[in-house]
Amino acid sequence: METDPKYDNYDFPATAAEPQDGHAGHLTPEKIAQLHQLRMMLEAEGYKERLDTLTLLRFLRARKWDVALAKAMFVDTEKWRTDTHLDETVPVWDYPEKAEIAKYYKQFYHKTDKDGRPIYIETLGGIDLTAMYKITTAERMLTNLAVEYERVADPRLPACSRKAGALLETCCTVMDLKGVTLTKVPSVYSYVRQASVISQNYYPERLGKLFLINAPWGFSTVWSVVKGWLDPVTVKKIHILGSGYKSELMKHVDAESLPVEFGGTCKCEGGCENSDAGPWRDPQWARPAWWEKKADDKTIENNGAKIETADGAPATATAPAPAPVAGEVKPEAEAKETAAA
Repeated sequence: METDPKYDNYDFPATAAEPQDGHAGHLTPEKIAQLHQLRMMLEAEGYKERLDTLTLLRFLRARKWDVALAKAMFVDTEKWRTDTHLDETVPVWDYPEKAEIAKYYKQFYHKTDKDGRPIYIETLGGIDLTAMYKITTAERMLTNLAVEYERVADPRLPACSRKAGALLETCCTVMDLKGVTLTKVPSVYSYVRQASVISQNYYPERLGKLFLINAPWGFSTVWSVVKGWLDPVTVKKIHILGSGYKSELMKHVDAESLPVEFGGTCKCEGGCENSDAGPWRDPQWARPAWWEKKADDKTIENNGAKIETADGAPATATAPAPAPVAGEVKPEAEAKETAAA
């Protein structure tokens, strides 16, 4: 793949496994020219971060190679990142309410599908926003979602790419709709729509396949609405499955990679939803993520409180405190030592 030495410093394979037009390592001269044009336009406006080839290609593909639209999407994303102070938040983010929220809504990454991509699992049937907002806020839930997207980009996908020996940029999502009744639809719809804005607008080209399992009777009506938010290319990646989903899902996911409650055989100690098992946990494939390196700086200050750096030593709080993100990080929050939340 043609790379830019100023921005591209990948420590994982950077050529797409499948020869798809517009993907890394499979670019026509015209698309290479469009890539350079986008980068030059962004540089001219003062942007210096996230101008690497793989990132810009994702924005170009998301906007069907319309350079002006890809630029607008990138600029909107950078504004959102600045407004939410995301880069400062990721290294110190703590979400202690996760276990309580999981009683209503589970979200977790667990192992990989047969293509080597991270599997992301959500359970929507228990969503009760009234109860959940007594535990946390909508802002903190959405901030946690954004942090997890950052941790998909680094370290999860790079580790999966190293293991696969080829570039992997997307995830396999399993969304369990068991228990989603018509009375719960407005609540589920409200949250999913907010979450979809973040995923589609700010993290383009991250969905590989989406399996909606245990789809209830009448779901086709809801799906007809949801499809309206999505790009037709995205819609093609979505598979609607009822209660007899296992045979189809197992064509894409090995039984040992799927938690037993979803028809697989995996029983991680402490629960699959808490294990974060995957290549990103294997020293053979894992590397420190950008946010871990940032957290390792012993001058990080989190609202004046001592925090723990990635190497486990107490940090000296001498640097300016990062500005709060929506759903402000609690002062007592400590920087995570793990490779993923």
